[in-house]
Amino acid sequence: MDSLNTTIISLILLAPLVGALLILILPDKGKISASIALITSLVTFVFTLHLPAHYVVSEGGFQFVQNIAWISNPAINYHVGVDGLSLWLIVLTGLLAPVGVLASWKTIQTRSKVFYSLFLLQQTAMVGVFVSLDLMLYYGFWELSLVPMAILIAMYGRNITENGGSKAALRFFLYTFIPSAPLLVAILWLYGRTNSFDFAVLQAAIASGQFPAGPLCWAAFAFLIAFAVKVPVLGLHGWLPDTFSEAPVAMGMVVAGKLGLYSLIRFHIGLFPVQAREAAPWLIALGAIGILYGALVALVQKDFWKLLAYGTISSLSFCTLGIYGFTLAGVDGAVFQTVNEGIIGGALFVLFGVLYDRFGTSQIAQYGGLARKTPSLVTLFVIVSLALIGLPILNGFIGEFLVLSSTFTGVNKGWAVTATIGVILSAAYMLTLIQKVFYGPTSEAVNANSGIDLYAREKLILWPLAILMLIMGVVPNLWLNGIETAIKPLSSRSAYEQPQVKLDPKHMLTLSIKDDRATAGVQQ
Repeated sequence: MDSLNTTIISLILLAPLVGALLILILPDKGKISASIALITSLVTFVFTLHLPAHYVVSEGGFQFVQNIAWISNPAINYHVGVDGLSLWLIVLTGLLAPVGVLASWKTIQTRSKVFYSLFLLQQTAMVGVFVSLDLMLYYGFWELSLVPMAILIAMYGRNITENGGSKAALRFFLYTFIPSAPLLVAILWLYGRTNSFDFAVLQAAIASGQFPAGPLCWAAFAFLIAFAVKVPVLGLHGWLPDTFSEAPVAMGMVVAGKLGLYSLIRFHIGLFPVQAREAAPWLIALGAIGILYGALVALVQKDFWKLLAYGTISSLSFCTLGIYGFTLAGVDGAVFQTVNEGIIGGALFVLFGVLYDRFGTSQIAQYGGLARKTPSLVTLFVIVSLALIGLPILNGFIGEFLVLSSTFTGVNKGWAVTATIGVILSAAYMLTLIQKVFYGPTSEAVNANSGIDLYAREKLILWPLAILMLIMGVVPNLWLNGIETAIKPLSSRSAYEQPQVKLDPKHMLTLSIKDDRATAGVQQ
């Protein structure tokens, strides 16, 4: 077991690559490529389950660590590990892989070898981002994650000839690639002063004051912009609506949120805590306004892909608000909400994909009265929608409650009220969508279409996700206990709270810190 613990991350990274190579080698006939991709993704998912099964919550810190010298000059190591922050994001990536393959089973009919090999390559890149503890290794995986996504959107986007799917792919690539250039410069500048890309070494060097304040601020800004675009934070979201409209279902469910939010916590706050706190009031404002803005724009959309895009902006803004509030409950809620967004967003992508495949349109006005013919579809759609809007006992409620309550009590009541209005509006646009699509007068398109309820394959995808939403809502501590081990060092005090400085009898500086969940003394 000890041997497996030290190699499990490498197995998770290598399994999709092996599957991709098999797909490329074997002939592109029938469902050979899809079958190999499904088997590979299921094996990879089983490997990811080893992490929570053997992660020791009481120990915290990085576990399952491998640190192997790779390149001597510059000093780049294959240094990987998992802590409470990355643990469930890796499992989520493993879970969404077979969901993506099954969702593409009927829709990908041509060039399936290319699609599934790039899809598996994307899985390796995403896991690599979550496990890398060497900044250059991290940057390699970060850039690698852009390539399969852009290619697949360009090749398999919906209505490419009419709506310019290639333009959506180009916009996605440029939006996310260009900010990565300053990120690389900042990483190389950090290396130039420490001769190390190791996360822990750089963290210690920055904390000890080895870097001049001015250039360090610019480096922190380069990290922030690169990650904020990938979330996306309000104002940097221009690529998302078109990408959601064009991306294949399997890629749309992983395109936004997880990589950017993880990177903000791990590398922006983790490496630059002082600069992150200086930027926090601005990011809190963008988060709260983004919740309201996304919900308002989603409310007036006539296309359900665009509605999902702006709803996603609203949901992800909750995470930004929680992260930069710097309260323990808020950051816990933000990470939990990141996992929620992956599960709920993945389910919604599958559901919208079902509607699009049956009717060939994403215009909401073309639907109506669908509930009479699709009892399974409407049942699952309602469950997932209620999870999105935060119904108690479902997972969306937990993340939203932690972020809103911590913002109200420990950050800023005004922004908390703004975010709460966004929650109300999210219920408005989702319930309005359900009313228009499933109830009311039956449209001609629905009347003309028979046999349109969920197939067994689609039920196999969606019911486990719906059950998981319920489990996460009823017993959230199964996830939160692990998450909290990584979050506590980052949430020492609210972004708006000033520390109380006292001199104890031993002349040691004590920061008495109070957040909404605990009071702690940190000696320095």
